[in-house]
Amino acid sequence: MFCIQRAGVKDAPQVAELIGALLDEISVAAGAPQFDVGIESLTTQARDFLASGHYTVLLASESEASPPVGVLALYRAGTLYANGYFGVIAELYVCPPWRSRGIGRRLLDAAQRLAVIQGWTRLEVTTPPLPEYERTQRFYERHGFAVTGGRKLRWLHQRASA
Repeated sequence: MFCIQRAGVKDAPQVAELIGALLDEISVAAGAPQFDVGIESLTTQARDFLASGHYTVLLASESEASPPVGVLALYRAGTLYANGYFGVIAELYVCPPWRSRGIGRRLLDAAQRLAVIQGWTRLEVTTPPLPEYERTQRFYERHGFAVTGGRKLRWLHQRASA
């Protein structure tokens, strides 16, 4: 039986390792690097985010003493169109050897319970728009998520080099 635990600041290196594996997997599927972050940066950012209290990470492991094999990270957002606050799932990853064992479902169930406790009106998630991620989209749809349309866009601030 797997247990789901909320990560603390001390868990930042494990969180960073799992999120790093997710980012690597996305880059491989896309056929090119998609993210410009290393493990040290991920660890520092995870530590800062977890310490802030505005970023929640759930870790899945076989027991409380075993290393995590899955991660779900989410944060609170708020908009007028959503009629209040809601959660955004930033990352969800299960190590390949542990997939198809219900770990992703358990992480998502825990996130949905957290959303109810927080009084959030919804959870949102974005999946990469690649054919390789159609299975991921179907996973979310099986758990009550619906495609709402639109595409994720981003603006990057280009820092001047020193």
